[in-house]
Amino acid sequence: MLKVQLSEKAPATAGAFAFPVFSDDLKKSTSGNADIDLKQLKALGFKGNTGECKSFIREKAKKSEVLIAVGLGKKEKFTSAVLRTASSSLVKAASNFKSVASHLLDAVKSEKPKDRPAFIQAHAEGLILGSYKYSKYKSQSGTPKGKSSKTRKDKPDVELSQVFLVASKNSQNNKLLSNAKAIAEAVLFARDLVNEPGGSLTPQQFVSHTQALARKAGIRSKVWNKAAIEKAGMGGLLGVNRGSSQPPRFLELHYTPKAKASGHLALVGKGVTFDSGGLSIKPANYMMTMKCDMSGAAAVVSAIYAIAKLRLPIKVSAYTPLTDNMLGGDATRPGDVLITHNKKTIEVLNTDAEGRLILADALSIASKAKPDAIVDLATLTGACVVALGEDIAGLMGNSEGFVSQIKDASKSTDEKVWELPLVEEYKPMIESTVADMKNIGGNYAGTITAALLLQEFVDEKIPWAHIDIAGPAFKESGAVIGGTGFGVRLLVELASNFKKPKVN
Repeated sequence: MLKVQLSEKAPATAGAFAFPVFSDDLKKSTSGNADIDLKQLKALGFKGNTGECKSFIREKAKKSEVLIAVGLGKKEKFTSAVLRTASSSLVKAASNFKSVASHLLDAVKSEKPKDRPAFIQAHAEGLILGSYKYSKYKSQSGTPKGKSSKTRKDKPDVELSQVFLVASKNSQNNKLLSNAKAIAEAVLFARDLVNEPGGSLTPQQFVSHTQALARKAGIRSKVWNKAAIEKAGMGGLLGVNRGSSQPPRFLELHYTPKAKASGHLALVGKGVTFDSGGLSIKPANYMMTMKCDMSGAAAVVSAIYAIAKLRLPIKVSAYTPLTDNMLGGDATRPGDVLITHNKKTIEVLNTDAEGRLILADALSIASKAKPDAIVDLATLTGACVVALGEDIAGLMGNSEGFVSQIKDASKSTDEKVWELPLVEEYKPMIESTVADMKNIGGNYAGTITAALLLQEFVDEKIPWAHIDIAGPAFKESGAVIGGTGFGVRLLVELASNFKKPKVN
């Protein structure tokens, strides 16, 4: 993980020095920063757009220094989210320097000083998250056994390993930086889980990786093996697992603060470690990225780790049903009926609508703990991507107050959600002639009908929200390639400001 530390002054030994530039300054050709030559920047074609970076040389005291101008867009639209994005871009622009001194926090001195803590944390998060690379399976990521590292031609001579944040080294700033590191570490762990191939990240491997992390933060874990899952009657999870040679697992994580808890929040995450679609097999081009179908589980186990590291005064439990969805000889057939943990039955008409089946059991078990609220995250429906695109998650729930808390958390972390209506009139779309319900609702409103099915497995007295992260959980292009870790920061923010909600 990139080393980020506070520094009262920029170390003279830094390889490069980063400064903020608003697009407004370029238009006026004036800036409050004497270190930046705006005329030179304009001549280089720099426009100051958010995340735009441009390097140039400055001669100072008979010494050449590399400056990096970092665009922050318009002053009136400057937020901590903008700074997070710009920080991520800075890391990539400075990748060939061993260290960088960042003056980007100078932009906050006259801009919203009361919000300065949010800017400091966002800056550090953006730097660390922007440095992420998944190179585990790249042959050039390590020196071959018996070979000298000098034989490697692909490795750059210098790689960015340290960033100095030019800011006061007081207790508040130290804590903000520590918080940012804990949250960023959790996001990176989620990304690693999502990026791990489905053939190696089996349910048991997911459990092993997660338990190792949980122990670091004093989180209690409970693992249900297949025999325990069968005894508990988790027919949804077992039904999806029937075609697999890998046994399922059900993982619980529990964090209890030492101080009095402000409430009890339950997190539920879909953990399909690879989704072939089962007998309702996916087309090849839709299957290529289906190692990401456990992004919801990755998000909730990573979030509870960060919550524990931050020692938030709230009790949090995480529930993750884990299996892959394969086509083995005894795979669940279309037309089969599954008996779930709460004894409700589901007719399976499409085995590729499997996430709701395993979440049915998980939501039933989470409800038994009687938490003050439940939120589930799942890469659940392609319909949500059609409706909202790849950058926005769908949000539904039975509590206006709880949904509002999630929206507020989303605004703070810039992980975008959009509320969709949980239309009761659509319930007939999931009615079955042979069971309590069927697992698909037809050609329309697929995201809503999937959520309506999930609602059947939540205690009606418990506030609940469902976040469909099918779009933003995994990217094939852009600033982050592969798993994004979407939802981790949102859940941490939600837990930080949680207030016991009520059902509508």
